[in-house]
Amino acid sequence: MTNTKPTLVIGATGKTGRRVAERLTNAGLPVKAASRNGQTHFEWNDQSTWGPALEGAGAAYITYFPDLAFPGAADTVEQFAKLAVSMGVKRLVLLSGRGEEGARDAEIRVENSGADWTLVRAAFFNQNFSETFVESVRHGVLAMPGGDTVEPFLDAEDIADVVFAALLDDKHIGQLYELTGPRLLTLGQAASELGAAMGRDMQYVPITPAQYAADLAGHGLPEEVAMPIAELINEVLDGRNSYVTDGVERALGRKPRDFADYARAAAATGVWDLTEVAS
Repeated sequence: MTNTKPTLVIGATGKTGRRVAERLTNAGLPVKAASRNGQTHFEWNDQSTWGPALEGAGAAYITYFPDLAFPGAADTVEQFAKLAVSMGVKRLVLLSGRGEEGARDAEIRVENSGADWTLVRAAFFNQNFSETFVESVRHGVLAMPGGDTVEPFLDAEDIADVVFAALLDDKHIGQLYELTGPRLLTLGQAASELGAAMGRDMQYVPITPAQYAADLAGHGLPEEVAMPIAELINEVLDGRNSYVTDGVERALGRKPRDFADYARAAAATGVWDLTEVAS
């Protein structure tokens, strides 16, 4: 399929939305980059922004904030999907989460919307360490719930590659791609690999969801969102997602990026350098 109409990218300043918008732009394809403060204004809690965002679009990449597991998220996504289809935007790609009951409900709503859908169900993002928990990693401490649970950490670049393909190629219509990285790591092992990439010690410290929520709030997440997010992360890091899948390979015909490669590439950008914060 060749897109002549713009693709609406919701959350175009986020970890995956930004990368999807860049891929579309680099391919010479028109994009409506939507966010609260973006060139295309969009807010999930303000339905008056939905129609103008969808107007003229031929496809949409849907990312929901704060998370599809939140109460009411599936209803909201269903309303949006139905509006999109009614406005002629039939190609919908939904970013979803692994092991989340609410997220599966939202997936089903999109499946039943009448859209040409693709579901992209993603593991814990590598880029959380370089785009969310930057200060903690920079100072050598990764403090999170999770304990010794193993997780197949996933690169946001792989997510963006899958979404980009799904938006452009009809063969991805009706597919559910569960995406993971190529191997399982505990948070302690992930911390060790981050430390190796930075060339200094890095340790993992298990904390409670309440402590984690306070940390998230300290990094700018609204308090009413921080606690549910912390509880959700604690829940999905209980071992339910401790397996790898072939989703990336099935969608793209190649293996997913490895966590160690991500860590080295991120470290090379200087994102965790101490020079700017040394006193």
